[in-house]
Amino acid sequence: MSKTSQQNTATDANGVSVIHTQAHTSGLQQVPQLVPVSPGGGGKAVPPSKQGKKNSFVDRNSDEYRQRRERNNMAVKKSRLKSKQKAQDTLQRVNQLKEENERLEAKIKLLTKELSVLKDLFLEHAHNLADNVQPVGTETTTTNAENNGQ
Repeated sequence: MSKTSQQNTATDANGVSVIHTQAHTSGLQQVPQLVPVSPGGGGKAVPPSKQGKKNSFVDRNSDEYRQRRERNNMAVKKSRLKSKQKAQDTLQRVNQLKEENERLEAKIKLLTKELSVLKDLFLEHAHNLADNVQPVGTETTTTNAENNGQ
C-alpha cells in the first residue's frame, strides 16, 4: 500500500484558491478543496453589482457624489412622506369604521326593541283569539238544542 500525493494550487476568477490533490491509495480519490486567497478568511460573496463599488474610492467633494446624495435624499423624503400618508389614511379608515360600527350597534338595539314589542303584540292577539273561539262540538250542540225546543 503505497501512498503518493501531489497538490496543484490555482486561483479562479473570484479570487478563491482551489487545491487539487491527487492521492494514490486503495482506489479512493479526494475531493478538491476551496480555500480563500485573502488571509482574512472566507465570508460573504459579493454580488456583481457591488464588486466595482467596493474597490473604488468615492470623492465626497465631487459633483457626481453630490448628485447621488441629493437624489437619495429626495427618494428618502418621498418614501417617508408616502409612509406617513399611508398611516394617516389607515387611521382615518379606522375612525370611519368605528363610527359605522357604533351606528350599526344602535340600529341593532332599536330593531331588537321593535321586535320585542311586535312579538308581545302578536302573542297578546293570539291569546285573545284563542279565548274568543269556542270549541266546535259545544257550538253545534247548542244549536241542535235550540232547534228541538221550537
